[in-house]
This record gives sequence, structure tokens and C-alpha cells, in this order.
Amino acid sequence: MLVENYINGFNQRSQIEFKNISKDIIPWLEQIALENNCVVDKKEWKSKYNSYVIYDYEPFCSDGFEISVTVSSHDINYLYFLKFLYDNKIDTIEYLNNCIGD
Repeated sequence: MLVENYINGFNQRSQIEFKNISKDIIPWLEQIALENNCVVDKKEWKSKYNSYVIYDYEPFCSDGFEISVTVSSHDINYLYFLKFLYDNKIDTIEYLNNCIGD
């Protein structure tokens, strides 16, 4: 989901939130964000079972948690490109998993 923040009618930073991502993808996403002039604003681990349980760090046992990462940039085009790279990586992983399963 892409969100734009406006302060006094001026767009300071644009944000995008990646929801329910794999914890194996987080280091790659952080590196790609850094390379594309983006900043990781926050990472959250939200419990799938209790909506009030939210951590801003990886819990000891991360099973049963959905990971959300919020990334921001001054230029929205960097976020569009980051989303494009993320979607392609997920599609490639799914394709390769389907090849292994066949």
C-alpha cells in the first residue's frame, strides 16, 4: 500500500508498506532500499492470533507473526521501483518453488 504524507500542503516523504513478508527477504529489502535512496522507517512483527501484540523487534519465536516493513523516500518514483523489484523477486521465488514441486 502506497501512502503519501503531506505537511502544510507540501509532500515531505512518501511511504510504502510491505505487509506479510518473509523474514528471509528483510535483509535484501533493506539493502535494495538503501541503494535506491529509500529509508526503512519501521519494521513490525504483528501476531496473527492477538491483534494487540505488536513488536518493533524480532521476537524470540517469530512463528505466528506477520512482518510489515515501512519504507519512505523523498521521491515517489524510488518507491515505485522498489515495489517493482519486490514484486519481481516474489514472483521469481514462487516460480522456482513451483518448478521444484513439479
